[in-house]
Amino acid sequence: MYNKVILVGNLTRDIELRYTQGGMGIANSSIATSRKFTVNGEKKEEVCFVDITFFARSAEIANQYLRKGSKILVEGRLNFDQWVDQNGQKRSKHSVVVETMQMLDSKGGNQGSGDEYPAQQGQSAQQDYQQPSYQQQKPQSYQKPSTQQMPSSSSIPVIDIDEDEIPF
Repeated sequence: MYNKVILVGNLTRDIELRYTQGGMGIANSSIATSRKFTVNGEKKEEVCFVDITFFARSAEIANQYLRKGSKILVEGRLNFDQWVDQNGQKRSKHSVVVETMQMLDSKGGNQGSGDEYPAQQGQSAQQDYQQPSYQQQKPQSYQKPSTQQMPSSSSIPVIDIDEDEIPF
């Protein structure tokens, strides 16, 4: 079976971070996505609110960099949660367990840098998260690209997109 969800939207509330007894971080929030469409010539917008859950290091990163209103892309899997509330009623909801996130806010703000962070679900607290090492390597030689490699403006297709159709 295949269970994959990709959402782009804005957080509707600040990240709520907590830790398991084993020390693994779990963060919860909610994302709002929208869809604009036209019915009988009338423009409409449909908003969908989805709860999201981050685990381990990605929970800590989300808590550190994301705030209510932050624009984010999340990839993950749909999860069906069931529980009994304080009144003894059975409750349920769908949520997304985040496997990868990408912060989409501009670099100028404090909202992140458009970097992608893999979720570390199920990682124990004793294991140290090993971030990939990004070392700046000086190129051996730099050559300016020739103008012959650049496509001419006449060969670039023109795409007509109505701004009201863009979902964010």
